[in-house]
Amino acid sequence: MKYCSILAYLTFNFITNAQITLTSVDFAAVNDTVRMSQAIDPTIDFSTTGAGQTWDFSGLTPNAQELKYFQPVANAGAFVNFIFGTFAPVKYQASYFLPSTDLPLQQITAILPIGIQDVFQFSRKTADSLTSVGYAMTVSFNGSATTIPIQSDTIETPYDFPLAFGNTHFSRGATSVDFNPIYNAKWNQHRIRLTTVDGYGTITTPFGTFDALRIRHDIDEIDSLYTELPFIGGTWIPLDIPASHQYEWWTNGQKEPILRISTSDVFGNETVTAIEYRDIFRPEFASVAELSNKIICYPNPVDQLLTLTTEVPIKAVYIYSTDGKLIESIGAVVDNKVDLSFLPSGNYFVSVFTENSVINQQIIKK
Repeated sequence: MKYCSILAYLTFNFITNAQITLTSVDFAAVNDTVRMSQAIDPTIDFSTTGAGQTWDFSGLTPNAQELKYFQPVANAGAFVNFIFGTFAPVKYQASYFLPSTDLPLQQITAILPIGIQDVFQFSRKTADSLTSVGYAMTVSFNGSATTIPIQSDTIETPYDFPLAFGNTHFSRGATSVDFNPIYNAKWNQHRIRLTTVDGYGTITTPFGTFDALRIRHDIDEIDSLYTELPFIGGTWIPLDIPASHQYEWWTNGQKEPILRISTSDVFGNETVTAIEYRDIFRPEFASVAELSNKIICYPNPVDQLLTLTTEVPIKAVYIYSTDGKLIESIGAVVDNKVDLSFLPSGNYFVSVFTENSVINQQIIKK
């Protein structure tokens, strides 16, 4: 009996700390939407990692929330679509685009008399990798605005598939932007990224508990700006970009990390700059557009088939327990009906994903 107990413990420990492997199907695809909450915790532990870890971040408290929409390239307009769409060389044919924070906008606009808005990063996902193929931005000067698409000269590869514990990947990225003829200036970005899968185990957040891989990105960036200065003329000005790091916990099938912690090296100290994690819909952070969407779920209480009536087409349906744990994800909804006969009796949340929002409704299962 003693040996059986030991074997049962070891088996349970192995299962709950099982190593997983990530492939491209675990990452978001075009038209996917993912709900991410933000939190503030300067003391959060981002250093503990290794084999068979148990990470507990259940105490995270959201202070904001974002619905990430992985937009098709066609949504960016004809000119940008020509640069990153099917007419572009294959390596620049992006799968989707997202808002980007990878540019030192404050430093650029502090030196140059131009405005930069609506910065997007274009990414290409294949079975082998996820690459950053370039940017698009809107540049304004003297009352006029122009959208500029920029293909990266050297394509950075943040993820090399498959990802498993112990994997290490090195990548470079280089992008040059010529603001002429809008304004006589240029900006160069050079990035070096070291990606290491340095841990595995289980992670708990307010979203639930998952088997996870821990991925660390170490990023060194050297940027410079060319412009003409009074009494000096044309010159290159180096921009001070501190080294940055990203710590991510990924699991299978969730499209984005369960948790991502971003840090920067400030005066010799690694300082937390952002925390975001997968989450359920939280109406206190919803936009007016989201709250204006309506969903009718009937019958409620429901015994087997739940019928969903919405004002926009349904992409996917997720079923959550009242404590926020994901119970079931349903990719294709036939005739707007969802079979819930497998659920035990109780209260649940139904999250209905549409093209540009998530609509939530509480239901009762008989």
